[in-house]
This record gives sequence, structure tokens and C-alpha cells, in this order.
Amino acid sequence: MSDMLKVTGLRAGYGGEPVLQGVSLRVGKGEIVAVIGRNGVGKSTLMRTLIGLLPVGAGQIEYAGREVNKITAQARARLGIGYIPQGRDVFPRLTVRENLLVGETARRGGSPDYAKVYEFFPILKERARQAAGTLSGGQQQQLAIGRAMVGGPDLMLLDEPSEGIQPSIVKEIARNIKRLNAETGLTVLFVEQNLDLIVNLAQRGFVIDKGRIIAEVGPDEIKDREKVKKWLAL
Repeated sequence: MSDMLKVTGLRAGYGGEPVLQGVSLRVGKGEIVAVIGRNGVGKSTLMRTLIGLLPVGAGQIEYAGREVNKITAQARARLGIGYIPQGRDVFPRLTVRENLLVGETARRGGSPDYAKVYEFFPILKERARQAAGTLSGGQQQQLAIGRAMVGGPDLMLLDEPSEGIQPSIVKEIARNIKRLNAETGLTVLFVEQNLDLIVNLAQRGFVIDKGRIIAEVGPDEIKDREKVKKWLAL
């Protein structure tokens, strides 16, 4: 399996001592991989560095065989990296439809498949004219994923997709991400501390603590609730 994403010795942070202390990981094409860890261990810093919102202090990020260390976030999106930040970051005063249109700025060509977005998330079609800020947290998360889908990514980065969302919607989002992966070959890397989402969605994973990857988790272990619970408690 070829690497869609390869990270080697990555150091990054917000000034002073880096938050990430030499992170290395690989995500194969078509995989769904989780980075597991509690609050404050570097998960969001990792996502923000991978998409280009934080500069690389040291190390290397390769996407589809190409080094992207010095490429802007906008350019990475146009290369095919979708990003759903923690807290969703929808535009609250724009309608659902207008938020989806923003996703077109990341497209490399071709027409976006809005029908597919609405098939996966029917609520977005229902609420197309509604201001995004009036949606529930779960609906906003569906909108954020739908907006990324409009861009036609090959790799999707999700930062804490379960945050602030009721369990039933978390399960629905997991089902749709798995379906996207199965139907389109979308590669997914997500960071998470929600036990249910990790064991139901991830195919394998990495454990992060204090800015370092301390364990690689295989396909069987990632489905073992007790083991994952211990890693989340580190």
C-alpha cells in the first residue's frame, strides 16, 4: 500500500518549546487512521501543522509523495487535503448552501457533486437556506464534512469530530465517513479522545502523549475497548 501521508520527525508549536516533539507516522492510501490522546497532548497542533496553519519547525510532511512543508494551507487544500477543524468553523451568518459553496475554492477541477453531499447528509438539503449558525452542533459537523467533500479531497483530516455532538449523530457521522471511504477510497486521518468513535471508525492508530507518538496500534488492538481506554487515560 502506498503512503498518502508520511510524517517524519515533525516538530512544531506556537513559539518557544515545540508542542510536537518529533512525530512520525504514516497513513496508507485508502486507510482510516486515528491519533489517540487526551486533551493537551498535541493532537490539534498536529492537525494544524499538517494542513499548513502552523509552520514546521523541523522534520518533513509528505503528501502523495510530495513534500509540502512550505506550501500554504490553501495550496494544500487544492492538492487534495481536506480539513475539518475542531469546533467545525462554519460561517454562522452564511446559509448552509453558501457554506458548501465555499468548499469549491479547494477544487482542482471538475464540478462538485452536491447531490452526493445531500445523499450523505440529507439535513443539509433540508436546511439549505438556513443560517449555519442556527444549526445544532451535530448538524454543523455534517456541514463541515459536506463542505470538505465539495472540494473533492483525497485525504481528509478531522480534528476531534465528536466534540460537542450527541452520541446518535456521532454514530451517523462515523457511518458516513466509513461509507465515503468504501465508495470513494477517501483516506482519513482523525484525532480523537472519544472511545466509541475510535473503536467504531478507525482501522488502526497511533497514541500521542506530550507531543510524541508513544505507540502504534494495530487493527485488532484499535477495536479493543479496554486497551483504547487505557491509552486515553495516559
